Amino acid sequence: MATVFIDGEAGTTGLGIRDRLGRHGRVELRSIDPDKRKDPAAKAELMSGVDVVVLCLPDAASRDTVRIADGLGAGAPKVLDASTAYRVAPDWTYGFPELDAGQADRIRDARRVSNPGCYATGAIALLHPLVAAGLIPADHPLAINAVSGYSGGGKSMIEDYEAGRAPAFQLYGLEMEHKHLPEIQRFAGLSTRPIFVPSVGNFRQGMAVSVPLHLDALPGRPKLADLEAALDAHYRNAEHVRVVPHEGRVDPQVGVDTNAMQLRVAGSDPRRQAVLVATLDNLGKGASGAAVQNLELMLGLN
Repeated sequence: MATVFIDGEAGTTGLGIRDRLGRHGRVELRSIDPDKRKDPAAKAELMSGVDVVVLCLPDAASRDTVRIADGLGAGAPKVLDASTAYRVAPDWTYGFPELDAGQADRIRDARRVSNPGCYATGAIALLHPLVAAGLIPADHPLAINAVSGYSGGGKSMIEDYEAGRAPAFQLYGLEMEHKHLPEIQRFAGLSTRPIFVPSVGNFRQGMAVSVPLHLDALPGRPKLADLEAALDAHYRNAEHVRVVPHEGRVDPQVGVDTNAMQLRVAGSDPRRQAVLVATLDNLGKGASGAAVQNLELMLGLN
């Protein structure tokens, strides 16, 4: 049995990972005494006896735990970090296995893996293949819109929504400093920082990420079918990412409680306008589901 310690198992992402691994059958979970969870010596002792440590912590606390792991030398476990602390760090491997043909193998071989952000997962899934194929220039000015269920906003937001104190819909992050922007820009392959407009809706789980495009502003003036074909070619063999035909409205709650992500190309060729859309569970492929997918690779279970 592979052994895993979730540091921060009581948070939303940690609980999701724990629930998924509890049903896994090939992973044994180890826990620290709640009274010793901030004791570096106790944490070091536990970490030295597991295969992988998963960090579901604020950025500063994640860095503290990584320092403990680094001090263990040859006895250090692999680390999967679900915070934003290391998502663009050069010596960490980005945990989006579908990024390109070799990314899953890089995750298998890595000692340090950063779990992607939920919004970033949808945006990168849409943009990276099209930038790599030359259909969208790296310096193209892009706007990314997204709506997420409130469960991604942490304990206080969850409490406010479930108590009826929060609005039905709200935009936020309009100062253009959202924490997912650096990873979106880097792993989508963009040289120009995109405009990112996130929002929260009055539903617990689910997410839709959308990117509008003027087709005549792109090289070669592609059609909708060209964009869809490039996405389909990239994800044809992917287990958890699927390109689907656009049919009417898009429900951000498609795929809730799964690790699936759907991509679609909507729009109008006569109007020369398109909208790329990704739907995923912000707690599934956007957090805990992605973490378990990465863990399976890191542990050699997939």
